Amino acid sequence: MPTGCGSDSSGSSNSSGSTDLKITVQPNGKAGSSTTYTLKCPQGTGTLPDARAACSKLKQVSAKTFEPVPTGTACTEIYGGPQTAQVSGRLAGKPIRAEFERTNGCESARWELLVFLFPLES
Repeated sequence: MPTGCGSDSSGSSNSSGSTDLKITVQPNGKAGSSTTYTLKCPQGTGTLPDARAACSKLKQVSAKTFEPVPTGTACTEIYGGPQTAQVSGRLAGKPIRAEFERTNGCESARWELLVFLFPLES
């Protein structure tokens, strides 16, 4: 996968520190209704469905996965859907704030890496 389109060449960096996330998912985009979930790791608790599995999967991604697509990155113009999500809190002890959408190939690739955090129940 091309760099900037959701690739993670840095390996896992979430092996230490606690994670406490607030995840807001909007199945129909920012203008639609939203559902907010919580996730606490390593306990595997919170309102996110299958929180323990989500904590396990977060150990396999780095904080870089939450970074935005770099400006100037060439992305396919393939629309993936109106869904959006916001994630904030602490990831492996470090503060994060990230937004996700599916407006092009790069954004959709980022979404797919963390899809386990974004239940689309409406």
